Amino acid sequence: MGGMQTDAHKLTIVPEGMIADLLTRQAAFDAVEKVFASMASGEARNFPVVRAALGHEDALYGFKGGFDRAGGVLGLKAGGYWPHNLERRGLINHQSTVLLFDPDSGRVNAMVGGNLLTALRTAAASSVSIKHLARDDAKTLGMIGAGHQSAFQLRAALEIRDFEKVIGWNLHPDKLGSLAQVAKSMGVPFEAVPLERMTEADVIISITSSFNAVLMADHVSPGTHVACMGTDTIGKQEVEVALLAKASVFTDEVAQSVSIGEAQHAISMGLITETDVKQIGAVISGSHVGRQSDDEITLFDGTGVGLQDLAVADSIVKAAVAQGLATVVQL
Repeated sequence: MGGMQTDAHKLTIVPEGMIADLLTRQAAFDAVEKVFASMASGEARNFPVVRAALGHEDALYGFKGGFDRAGGVLGLKAGGYWPHNLERRGLINHQSTVLLFDPDSGRVNAMVGGNLLTALRTAAASSVSIKHLARDDAKTLGMIGAGHQSAFQLRAALEIRDFEKVIGWNLHPDKLGSLAQVAKSMGVPFEAVPLERMTEADVIISITSSFNAVLMADHVSPGTHVACMGTDTIGKQEVEVALLAKASVFTDEVAQSVSIGEAQHAISMGLITETDVKQIGAVISGSHVGRQSDDEITLFDGTGVGLQDLAVADSIVKAAVAQGLATVVQL
């Protein structure tokens, strides 16, 4: 047995119900911004995504993982989409859990509820893109989609910039009430509009699960920043390929953008190439200039990477431990 470690090993557990009190939008923003920069510098990498249909409950299940050498974070998010949860069980359809491991030994360190975390990290990603790519004088925010994620997106965007107005569109306009309430709570007027009026927006966030383009190139004015946050699967599409052809395209991870993100369609049609898609981390770290003119259209393809989940989970664990709120189990 010589040389084997026998020290007590602890597992830190942060359940779903605690995360709303532990994770601020600022902390989520900082974690995502930092890990995007680490990805661009080569210090952090995502592992290949595993995703499969269960053949049970019409569910999709999978794993996203990665290692951030700079942040010392290793782990995975396991979970997926159970489309009947809400109607049958009163649970949200997206369910996930994050596991963090010690990079030095491989031992499991923490287990963190992943549902709210996923919503907050997705919203953080779009607001990181707004900070680094939108015009400084952007005043009108356009929202496309009014599902579960949209309110998180709107709150994060309104915190990162002083928008003076929010305009919104959804396939079913009666669902826009939740966005109107968020805008009102943050002191910003909201108006439901047809898609043609998205030309009034300086920043547009699309967060839908569409498989057909919703936002067309002529719905977007010169100088607009567009954050496409819904396309994360082969076949999904939120914006017309012509928009990517005329925009400067940035993403969280190029390999995902061109295979399962918004860029998949423009690339398959030959309108852009993989080299046209740039990592937003390069803008954050200063190795890419980002926006180069006031009339340039910038587009962020937010495909969602495992490293986002891990970075945010790590900040949650640190906050829980610091506040004495985590459950610690001896293994």
